[in-house]
Amino acid sequence: MHVHFLDPFHNGTSLIHRLDPRVKLVFTLAYIVTASLLPFGAWAAYVLLLAIVLSVELASELGIGYVLRRALLATPFVLAAVPLIFTVPGTLLFTFSLGAWTFTASLEGVERLLSIAFKSWVSVQMAIVLAATTSFPNLLMAMRGIGIPRLLVAIVGLMWRYIFVLVDQALRLLRARAARSGATPEMGRRVGGSIVWRAQTTGGMAGNLLMRGFERGDRIYAAMAARGYDGEVRAFPLPQVPLTQWFGLGAAIFLFALILLFSILIVG
Repeated sequence: MHVHFLDPFHNGTSLIHRLDPRVKLVFTLAYIVTASLLPFGAWAAYVLLLAIVLSVELASELGIGYVLRRALLATPFVLAAVPLIFTVPGTLLFTFSLGAWTFTASLEGVERLLSIAFKSWVSVQMAIVLAATTSFPNLLMAMRGIGIPRLLVAIVGLMWRYIFVLVDQALRLLRARAARSGATPEMGRRVGGSIVWRAQTTGGMAGNLLMRGFERGDRIYAAMAARGYDGEVRAFPLPQVPLTQWFGLGAAIFLFALILLFSILIVG
């Protein structure tokens, strides 16, 4: 079974697709760093960042809905910041008791939570646009082009390429389990043992998958070493970045610096 549906790349001819991958990578990193450095509660600056990422999404021709649906990936990570509502001191909003504990929510805590949620949301959107408009080999070459260490690039490349192999192995295990499982025509009746039995079966499958992954990794590395692999992915060098794209990248980084300065002034 093929699992190429995991690849987020969408081939296209939009303005964002045609940009050099090094320019897109540096732009995305600069955007994420700017978002992370903005002070909490700088809502005017947040609106500017949102306008930038929405403009990029429109220029990429991916569709705002496509990016927003996938940006929900950041939701579980935002939940980790919910305790900030009750741990950050400030203006009292409400208080409630849960058994022997009393929780007090503050306005500053809510503001910090919403700020973290927004920063994560727009940063994930920009990363999605980068992945959807840049093929993975070009992205690896861009990482090497901007000076990211060779070992780190090799780890990222191998992790991405062989996650498809791991998923394929997991699908084979699930298919084998389905082939060995009974079925009943009665609606609503479950076939199998107790919850503990199901957990043991799932744990055994996970262990089997882990062992298969280790064995497959050893075989792959031995094959690569036999062919002279030394940690560097050989490919044709990327062409020179057009001067107009360098100017555009410089203007974007200058704009990010202005937004950061503006946010510091309005909050501080």
